[in-house]
Amino acid sequence: MVKHVSVTEARELQEQGHVYVDVRSSEEYAFGHPEGAFNVPLLDRDPVTGQMAPNPDFVRVMQAAFPPETKLLIGCQVGGRSSRAAHMLASFGFGDVSNVRGGFGGMRDQMSGRVVDPGWHESGLPVEEGQPAQRRYETLVEKADGPA
Repeated sequence: MVKHVSVTEARELQEQGHVYVDVRSSEEYAFGHPEGAFNVPLLDRDPVTGQMAPNPDFVRVMQAAFPPETKLLIGCQVGGRSSRAAHMLASFGFGDVSNVRGGFGGMRDQMSGRVVDPGWHESGLPVEEGQPAQRRYETLVEKADGPA
């Protein structure tokens, strides 16, 4: 079962040892992400077409990087990709998965533009830029691939 938490609840849980996984593209992640977040994109830019495409290695990399008992916080830009990813991970045996409502950028009502769920960034929570070596996607793929 997937839980749904606000960004402030996610930060509190992160401080208690939950692991934040940002499922946005590597490019989005590099421009800014929640402090301490790992990056495993659900979708990423196809190098040939330049279009966003499903990451065929998403579950494999997650399983290699995190034991199934890991308490996971799954976030994206507004909450759509993370909700999909959280449900996928729960169906693959991860037992403690929370979708972060509002993600990094916040969810707005499409008609009024009013904030429905504030995002991590606009809530003033700690943010990092770049791709920290141990938490970037390429490092996690190398771990999943094992020794050459």
